Amino acid sequence: MSRPCSAAWTYRRAAGLPDQPMATLGYLDCFSGISGDMLLGALLDAGLPEQALRQALAGLPVEGWRLDVSRISQAGIAATRVQIRCDGAPACRHLGDIEEIISRAGLEPAVRQQAMAVFRRLARAEAAVHGCSEHTVHFHEVGALDCLVDVVGAVAGLHWLGVESLACSPLPMPAGWVRCDHGELPLPGPAVCTLLQGAEVYGVALTQELVTPTGAALVRELAERFGPLPPMRLGATGYGAGSRQRSDGRPNLLRLILGESLQPAECQQVEVIETNLDDMNMEYWPHVCELLLARQALDVSLVPLQTKKGRPGFLLRVVCDPAHGLALKQCILTETTAAGIRSQRMERMTLPRRTVTMQTPWGAIEAKEIQTPAGPVITPEYEACRSMARKHNLPIAEVYRLVTGLAANKRDGEA
Repeated sequence: MSRPCSAAWTYRRAAGLPDQPMATLGYLDCFSGISGDMLLGALLDAGLPEQALRQALAGLPVEGWRLDVSRISQAGIAATRVQIRCDGAPACRHLGDIEEIISRAGLEPAVRQQAMAVFRRLARAEAAVHGCSEHTVHFHEVGALDCLVDVVGAVAGLHWLGVESLACSPLPMPAGWVRCDHGELPLPGPAVCTLLQGAEVYGVALTQELVTPTGAALVRELAERFGPLPPMRLGATGYGAGSRQRSDGRPNLLRLILGESLQPAECQQVEVIETNLDDMNMEYWPHVCELLLARQALDVSLVPLQTKKGRPGFLLRVVCDPAHGLALKQCILTETTAAGIRSQRMERMTLPRRTVTMQTPWGAIEAKEIQTPAGPVITPEYEACRSMARKHNLPIAEVYRLVTGLAANKRDGEA
């Protein structure tokens, strides 16, 4: 997502608010699923002014609807409920009709483009379910005024708040049936299943719809990733209420968490990839190791072992950020004799560290300072020591001893 639109800046200045965005990172905590009206409520509850939302929606060239905003409490949690009241029956529209309405609306280009992208994604899903073209499928629920307001309002609200990146929790998938214009459909709805292909989901023991097609289309188009709460400096939190009560008594709320993104120096959740090798020419190993490191492996190791047939072999282990796991697996399967691999997600803890410069008789050399529970420790960097040893024709052990001695003197001096 991009920075707030210029209309947001105009409104903020007119209202006497600071120019800077309120947040850069948003997290959708969908413990009770998500729908368009729940997202609108969460945005308002998290700080989006109602007047700003109404101004963004005022440009829609459609009539016969109004926005009702109220405060409620569920399970002791205060939340905002948004209800879109429509006059008459929902209109039956095609994708082209939706695009025409949005193109004529007084919206910022970024908001218009993302709103259209949400509807196109939803159109593709509905067309896949019904076995027809996305341009010929009839939209009943999707073409209704409430869905138009939900999508345009949600996109405009996120832009107004300055959310540059949106993440989403895994989504709950209930069982049972839901009634729609096509009759009784199984839960999760077929369009929802199509929309959420590739997303993280889990089953729940409920027979109520928790994720609507509109909600699924919004998160699939706007959210960049699914998973746990990403690192952030926590800011505002908002709760948006759904239109129905959960049968198990739990709150039917969507939680939106806003904050400033924090990028840790090292990922704290890693993927560990392993395979056993007993028939590989180990002359290839330096080349394979270089390829794995070039593909962003955090650590690569080769452990001697005895394989199941009694032959000597090796355990290849690669540690990486999960985002780079696929490329590394493909590299292993391409460059080694492995016919299969194992992988698992693991948590890790790392000590803070930084690069420091030590002054030696042969010039400056880099080392790393690690903050341990007992205090800072400075250790030599192999590549820096090797480079200095080669440049000055020194034994590398002598360079190590010098750096270690300088580190000890520095520690004693600071003590």
